[in-house]
Amino acid sequence: MLVRYCHVPQLTSENRKTRESSRITCQKRIDSLVTVNPNIQFEPSHWQFIVRMTEKEETMDASDSHDSVSLAKKNGRTSLLDSGEDFEVLNEEDIDDDPPPLEDAGGGKGKSAESNNTNADTDADPPGQVEEWLDVLGNDQLKKKVLEAGKGRDSRPQKGQNVKINLKTYLKDRTLVEEQPEVSFTLGDGDVIQALDLTVQLMELGEKALIQTDAKYAYGARGSCKPEVPPDAELSLEVELLEATDAADLELLPPAEKIALASHKRERGNVHYQRGDYAFAVNSYSIALQITESSSKVDISPEEENELMDVKVKCLNNMAASQLKLDHFDAALKSCVSALAHQPENIKALFRMGKVLALQGEYTEAIQTLRKALKLEPSNKTIHAELSKLVKKHSEQRGVEQAMYKKMLGNPTSSVGSSQKHRAKSSWGLSWKWLFGATAVAIGGVALSVVIAARN
Repeated sequence: MLVRYCHVPQLTSENRKTRESSRITCQKRIDSLVTVNPNIQFEPSHWQFIVRMTEKEETMDASDSHDSVSLAKKNGRTSLLDSGEDFEVLNEEDIDDDPPPLEDAGGGKGKSAESNNTNADTDADPPGQVEEWLDVLGNDQLKKKVLEAGKGRDSRPQKGQNVKINLKTYLKDRTLVEEQPEVSFTLGDGDVIQALDLTVQLMELGEKALIQTDAKYAYGARGSCKPEVPPDAELSLEVELLEATDAADLELLPPAEKIALASHKRERGNVHYQRGDYAFAVNSYSIALQITESSSKVDISPEEENELMDVKVKCLNNMAASQLKLDHFDAALKSCVSALAHQPENIKALFRMGKVLALQGEYTEAIQTLRKALKLEPSNKTIHAELSKLVKKHSEQRGVEQAMYKKMLGNPTSSVGSSQKHRAKSSWGLSWKWLFGATAVAIGGVALSVVIAARN
């Protein structure tokens, strides 16, 4: 943000209250600007200059002031205090060149204004030209300052171009961490830390810049072993953009160079994965896959073709692992299927596919897939552990499902059993009653026959 000028009403020595009121008014205007936009670049020396100009005006005669103002108007110029302009916040894009410091902006009131400016300069040092910091992301965590201008905006590199830079990395206390001459990388591919990927795009060819970055856009909470950067370290980077060239045509790239380029992108994805930056890892693996899948207008041997296919399958496997970390199960399953389409007995692809299916609740298919992987490598303890855990979980789930079905159907098995038991009990009770009655009748008959025989 830039600041224009504050209009200070012309002061005379006749009314001190008016003078104080004018000072207060000017101060309020400046305070309101600072309140609205705390980032506004208003130097304290600017206010001191206005105060000194005001004190000089007190000693001037009203008629002399009127004459000098008229003279200034005839010359087509107005002084800083008579310009009638208020402070105004401007966007940097609306201005082609940086405005001069506040002391040099006014025209002047003839010799009097010039002498006042001279006195003001002798009383206080001018603020001078302030180096502008560019807040790249608007969060004050990634800033860029031009140290030496480059060859113009048209020379800025584009995303996807290969760039070469000189790089010096410092800690916040200006301890040199690493100095790397002629570092080459593809802009926007994630080959370097985010701070460089984002700011080099804003540099001109031949430009030297200072970049201050938060740990978030450098080596994060984990830090780095090479270069040796402590956790959560803010960095200062001195960068010089040496060249920017278009990337090579993949169709015309020799097979050996294509394999090397794809492997480099895959290795960069591995670095992101180890640091826990899984989204950046997926991006690097995707770029590597595009290289392996690109058509070729040059001859390629069967050995080179197999090697390129091996790099592709590795990228698919690693991408599936990253997508699992991001809980993108459908995408991870698709990556595993693609890897198995090229190498049906790839153990890593089978293992990760089993894990994805298990996370999606497809336990039967997951168990079958893991058993197939274990058959190919029986000594693999990781597959053994995963399969055992999955079988146990599957059996527990089946028990829960059976209990749920019984509850939903009202436990029909127990109802049938109880009814059969009731019928059996009823039938047994009925038989005992008939047997007891028949026995009683027989005994009664025998007793009656004995009595009759005794009477005879």
